[in-house]
Amino acid sequence: MKPNPIVWCEIYVQDMERAKSFYESVFQIKLEKLESPKNSGIDMWAFPMTMDTVGASGALVKMAGVESGGSSTIPYFHCNEVAEEEARVVEAGGKIHKPKISIGQYGFMALIIDTEGNTIGLHMPPTAME
Repeated sequence: MKPNPIVWCEIYVQDMERAKSFYESVFQIKLEKLESPKNSGIDMWAFPMTMDTVGASGALVKMAGVESGGSSTIPYFHCNEVAEEEARVVEAGGKIHKPKISIGQYGFMALIIDTEGNTIGLHMPPTAME
């Protein structure tokens, strides 16, 4: 297996507009509409991405028969300062599950719950602390 084997993630939602608003507000980004096969019933909005850097991107996805919520898989979002994104969570309609904590040599992290009930992580690597 190659390093950094995860290349894509999908966060399932029930209310796309509400979810888009949450992620765009917390991370101060704009999501981009992805084209789906005709009549597929799939609505996808991607996070900003580039193919020539390390890391994975992903999309918010609304698909009939696939529910949002739960925490069996947690995608972590890179942050320059976890506290900045964490400070925008509640105002954007989410909840703080575990506030910013040190994870020693690995930096800092927080766990939050989005407007759709999905648990996601915020991660700040130690190099960002310097």
